[in-house]
Amino acid sequence: MPQPLKPLALKSGDSVRLVSLASPIKEHLLQQGCEEILRLGLQPVVDERTVLARTGTFAGPADMRFAALREGLAERGTSALFCTRGGYGSNYLLECLKPEALPAAPKIVLGCSDLTSLQIYLWQKFGWVTFYGPMVATNFCRGAGLPHGYDRETLLSALNETDRGWTIDLQGEVLAPGNATGVLVGGCLTLVETTLGTPWDLDTTGAILVLEDRGMKPYAVDRALMHLLQAGKLRGIAGVILGDFPESEVSVGGETAQDVAQRIFAPLGIPVVWGSPIGHTARAMLTVPLGVRARLIADQSAAPSLEILEPACVA
Repeated sequence: MPQPLKPLALKSGDSVRLVSLASPIKEHLLQQGCEEILRLGLQPVVDERTVLARTGTFAGPADMRFAALREGLAERGTSALFCTRGGYGSNYLLECLKPEALPAAPKIVLGCSDLTSLQIYLWQKFGWVTFYGPMVATNFCRGAGLPHGYDRETLLSALNETDRGWTIDLQGEVLAPGNATGVLVGGCLTLVETTLGTPWDLDTTGAILVLEDRGMKPYAVDRALMHLLQAGKLRGIAGVILGDFPESEVSVGGETAQDVAQRIFAPLGIPVVWGSPIGHTARAMLTVPLGVRARLIADQSAAPSLEILEPACVA
């Protein structure tokens, strides 16, 4: 595991750079997301030329998106990068992101879904702690505590806290009981799988693995988890937190994505939680810091929870 490098915490009045690194967004959703960021006491900084760009299925050509990423990381006037949405395209930016493109100290990078590629790259190559959480034009635009919106408490704990850890109610169910301690890694299942065989192949040794996705039929979830298992990525993990995998149909044989997860993880003898509102979810999305130590508590007698054992930011 890399030695974690933590970003500076956000303070009231700080400016945050908005970046579109994957698929394009709609202008009215951007505006609604900016209004919510203002309600959080932060100042959104937007270059509409790049944030609203559209080239086919991408938010502009790769060189434009990379330039926006590089400039957002380097500029001194902003304290964080908030991604506008996922979709597809972040993987085009990775190999261009050399050490000289990064600031001396890490910045907050907040996003999920396709941004898993960037977050894993920053962790494996440079040890950056990043934040798996809401995005401007998909979650902030919906509001705090609302369907398809975001959970305000876990967001602020992740981005503001510098003295101590905190506890997250995972709002899921226990598939396999137990307690486990490890570093939080993972993200969108499909994107985690695509790191296999790359120079930024995700190290899962001793980790609490976070996995979620959407629109995957049970056999597709099975295939992806079996790929991780056969690649050795589930060997030696401490525990697993799974999202609620929306839009996953029941298979012809009646098996659900949850059934698949239970069947594959049960032989590992580790605690497993299913159905947490992380990433793709119809509920208010939790924010989970990636790269920090945590304790997964999955007792049958109580609701499962995640104790973040250290702050994810520094003062």
